[in-house]
Amino acid sequence: MTDSILFATDRYMSNLEQIVPREFDYRKPLQSGDWDGWRQSFRQRLADLTGLAHIRKHNEGLPLHPRTVEKVRFPGYTREKMYITSEPGIEIPFYLLLPESGAKPYPLVLTPHGHGRRGKEVYIGNYETEKEREEALAGDRDIALQAVSEGYAVIAMDVRGFWEMSMKEDFEKGKVSSCDELQKRAYMFGRTLIGERVYDMGRLIDFASSHPDIDTSRIAITGNSGGGTVSLFTAALDERITACVPGSYFCTFRGSIINVPHCLCNHIPGMMSLGEMYDVAGLIAPRPVLFVNGIQDNIYPIEHTREAFAHVRRIYEAVDRPGSNRCELYEGNGGHRYYKERVWPFLREHL
Repeated sequence: MTDSILFATDRYMSNLEQIVPREFDYRKPLQSGDWDGWRQSFRQRLADLTGLAHIRKHNEGLPLHPRTVEKVRFPGYTREKMYITSEPGIEIPFYLLLPESGAKPYPLVLTPHGHGRRGKEVYIGNYETEKEREEALAGDRDIALQAVSEGYAVIAMDVRGFWEMSMKEDFEKGKVSSCDELQKRAYMFGRTLIGERVYDMGRLIDFASSHPDIDTSRIAITGNSGGGTVSLFTAALDERITACVPGSYFCTFRGSIINVPHCLCNHIPGMMSLGEMYDVAGLIAPRPVLFVNGIQDNIYPIEHTREAFAHVRRIYEAVDRPGSNRCELYEGNGGHRYYKERVWPFLREHL
C-alpha cells in the first residue's frame, strides 16, 4: 500500500473547515458588539440542532407527577429517592439530598454523572463494592456528597442512557450504557442525546422550583466527563443555571470530540456549522463558569483546553469586562477525573 491511496485525513478536515464556516463564530459580535443578538440567535439554533426545541414544544404542559419511593436519614442530611415524568412513559430517577442545618431555602446543585454503569449511585456514595468506593474517592467522584456537605440541596440523577435510564436489554446484560443505541434512534428523528439530557435537567429544575426548601434563583450544575458535557450544554441552553462547573470536558471539538475516540453521545450532527465549543461556552457569559481539567487528560488534551479557554476569556471580557473574573480554568495535576479543590470555593464566591 502506498501513501497515494491512503485517505488524506488532514486534507479532508482542511477542506471541511474551509467550506463549512461557523455561523456563530464569536468573533462576529466581538467586532460588531451585538452580543444580545448573537446569543439569542445562537441559543435558538443550538436548541433546534440538538432537538431540544422540539422536545420542549412537544411536551409543553406535561405534568411532572413526582413520586417518592424512599427516604433515608444520614448524618447531616436526608436523602429521598424520587421519580418525575420527563416525556410520556419516561421517568427520570434521582436522589434529592437536603442538609439538616443551614438557612432555608438552600441553593441547588445539579450533579449529572459521566460514563459509568451505575450512574447516580456513585455520586451519592451508594457503592456496590469496595473497589468502586476506592476508585470513586480517588477521583473525587462523590460529587453529590461533596455538595450537600457544603450546605447545598442536591439533585443527583441518572443521565439518559445509564443505569435506570438505560435500555432494559442493555441493563440486563450489564452493559455500561445504552448511548449508542439511543443516539441512533434519536438521530433518525432529528434529536440528540445531548438535547434529551439538557431537557431532563430542565424538568428537574421545574420540579425543584416547586420545592419549599430549594432556592431556584441560585442553581449550579457540575459533573465529570459526560457530566461535564451535560453541565456545559445545560448552562448554555437554560438560563436558569446560575453557575456552571464542567469537569474533564471543556476543550475544542476539533482537538477532542473530532480527533479522539468518543462515545457517540458526544456528537451533534452539524455542530461545527454553528460553532466551536468555546462559542457554546460563550452562551453562558456573563454567568460564572469554572472549567476543571487534568493536565494529563488524553481524552481532552490540555493544550486544546487552554486554546478554548483563551477564546472564552475574550468573550467574557467583551460581554462584561468587570465580570471576566467569573470565567476560570483550573488545571488539576493528573488525568481524566474530577478535581474538587477549586470547585466549592468557586461556588461559594459566585452562587
